[in-house]
Amino acid sequence: MGNKLTIGVVFGGQSDEYDVSLHSAANVIKAFDEDKYELVKIGITKRGQWYVTKAKSDEIADDKWTYCSNTRCIVPHDPTIGGIYMFNDNERITIKKIDCFFPVLHGDHGEDGEIQGLFSLAQIPFVGSGVKASANCMDKSSTKALASLVGVDMAEHYLVRRKAWDRDAKNVIERIEAQFEDRLPLFVKPCSAGSSVGVTKVKSYAELGPAIRCALEHDDKVLVEECIVGREFEVAVMGNSLPYASRIGEILSAGEFYDYESKYTNPESMTRVVEDIPEEKMDEIREKAIRLYRGLDCRGLARVDFFYTAEGKVYFNEINTLPGFTDISMYPSLWNSEGVTTTELVDRLVTYAMREHENWSLIERSPSVI
Repeated sequence: MGNKLTIGVVFGGQSDEYDVSLHSAANVIKAFDEDKYELVKIGITKRGQWYVTKAKSDEIADDKWTYCSNTRCIVPHDPTIGGIYMFNDNERITIKKIDCFFPVLHGDHGEDGEIQGLFSLAQIPFVGSGVKASANCMDKSSTKALASLVGVDMAEHYLVRRKAWDRDAKNVIERIEAQFEDRLPLFVKPCSAGSSVGVTKVKSYAELGPAIRCALEHDDKVLVEECIVGREFEVAVMGNSLPYASRIGEILSAGEFYDYESKYTNPESMTRVVEDIPEEKMDEIREKAIRLYRGLDCRGLARVDFFYTAEGKVYFNEINTLPGFTDISMYPSLWNSEGVTTTELVDRLVTYAMREHENWSLIERSPSVI
């Protein structure tokens, strides 16, 4: 393939956000310049099976890729391999070299540090944050603990653990009521789920138990948070040791809050670039986004979310180390508004990954056929 870099775009996975991943991956695949890159499309089924697929981007988006021409594969953790094992019908193994992985995965097993650990063991460059940052940013309780050291305001919260809930749910609810008193509504959310999966807005304490049980279906830890009344802002951040932030985007949710339906299926939801707040507040939000990005040890890319109140106060909400790339996703849209096309964006992200892991290219790799 000449001097082309071979990029392994990984999508799907065993996550509640499987469908979001497919739409994100389709857009990422379409964005790559085929004169510069060779793409290896690697799909992970809901059962956890890995395949190299020849599916087109629209077949991936429509979840028809599993019916296409596919070859079973795995990523060996041996750093001398430098790629993936592909298995033909006779179980003969061929090694396909991969210069860089581009994970387009959301939720469990994708952005929580697990697959980043696999890529790290294989010592193949990959787009996005490393193991620790991915795990800490995925777990909202860990994020809050680390963000408190950075020095940003956040919503008050109470952490519910499954064991404590199973042991004495009544006592847990009493503690929550004592902490928040009459400050309803509250938000109940799984600590490590994305795309607002399992999130409930609780308007009375009678609704608290069912909301916690719903969140526990997705995680062993649940956050109960005070409701911050304000506008929802998001900032796209890109880079390694010297990151930079985009303009500020705003979510205009069609629903009561920005839940899964409002994000992905309700056409009434909209996003826009913020232009109607004081310049010094824009600078403050962007500066806090970069400070959080660095403080949480992120690299490559992340989206940092805030609330902005009528009084002009800024509250950190959460950080996403593998933000969506769907048609309506804020991360690529914000960079597009800065004049950075999605093709330029994926190119830069690969460049950051290669620079971050440039020492791995010195490893002596194995031959291509076993």
